[in-house]
Amino acid sequence: MSGNTRLVIPNIYYINQLVMEYSRSTIQYYERNAERFWDGTRNHDVSQNYAALLDALPGRGPFKILDFGCGPGRDIEAFKKMGHDPVGLDGTLKFVTMASDLTGCEVLHQEFTNLDLPVSTFDAVFANASLFHVPKNTINDVLHTIFDTISDGGVFFSSNPRGNGEESHSNGRYEAYYAENEWLKLVETAGFVLIDQYYRPKGLPREQQHWFATVWRKPA
Repeated sequence: MSGNTRLVIPNIYYINQLVMEYSRSTIQYYERNAERFWDGTRNHDVSQNYAALLDALPGRGPFKILDFGCGPGRDIEAFKKMGHDPVGLDGTLKFVTMASDLTGCEVLHQEFTNLDLPVSTFDAVFANASLFHVPKNTINDVLHTIFDTISDGGVFFSSNPRGNGEESHSNGRYEAYYAENEWLKLVETAGFVLIDQYYRPKGLPREQQHWFATVWRKPA
């Protein structure tokens, strides 16, 4: 190595601090806007996503489902009404309270970048419009944690906004916009096997389908 060559070592402490900042500023955004977010999303039709998850599971259940990034509890309530056993998880305390009050179900208060989930416990994990808030340099760890908490043969659903690998941090909210192939590679690396993929909203031209949904199985 030349005497003029400098070896640049990443500052891990700085990276970790940045991850924490992105995570907490996103949580603070939702704490400030919890009611407005609920008003804007409570009537969204995501029945296509429910069906994609449940159709991939064997039998009729009831299934133990972790709603990862449950928000105010819309999807927990839907799964409960279908006869399943949903558990919520969110980093925003106001959402945790709202979801618990709405459904009477268990709701875990955990930041996405600091998870503590039981191993091989859930039949399925439903991550609808939540994982794109995980900073890119920690998404691998999060996906491996999700893999570990699902029982063998269980199912993982995700839906993310489409993009080209860019990241955004505006109004305090962090967002990652994965290209389709980038997301597929990430989840495959975590150990999952792809079952299905599709674009949303259903019935629109592709250029107007801004969400990319995927369904995965944890090998038995």
